[in-house]
Amino acid sequence: MAKFPTDEWLHALIDKLNTDEQYARIAHKWEGDMVVSIEPEGPLKTQKMFYLDLWHGTCRDGYILDKVGDKKPALFLSAPYRTFVKILRGDLQVLQALLTRKIHLQGNMALLMRNVPTVLDFVRCASEVTDNYLE
Repeated sequence: MAKFPTDEWLHALIDKLNTDEQYARIAHKWEGDMVVSIEPEGPLKTQKMFYLDLWHGTCRDGYILDKVGDKKPALFLSAPYRTFVKILRGDLQVLQALLTRKIHLQGNMALLMRNVPTVLDFVRCASEVTDNYLE
């Protein structure tokens, strides 16, 4: 378990995605990488960005980004810190956040909508590795 959104949290998430049998089964058709940008708000004073290369139920690579640079991920998700916290705590459904634009999406919305179970299980995995948040 780790504090969101720290480096330890990202590594715990990657480990979870690569060892969780349910995620592997549900996400077996997923092909696409993403950048997640957590915008400063409240206790988060600077932007945090993570890159995740998700492929057929595993995370082939993942790391902290200082800037997007020349990355052209299939999905670029951006939201304020507290929005992500609400999703991880289960107070806001990720699909509702996407459809109401609480999470800003650049990229292939059709990829998400064709893979709703994968998206939901990804959030489950992220929630399960999170035990606390920035104060």
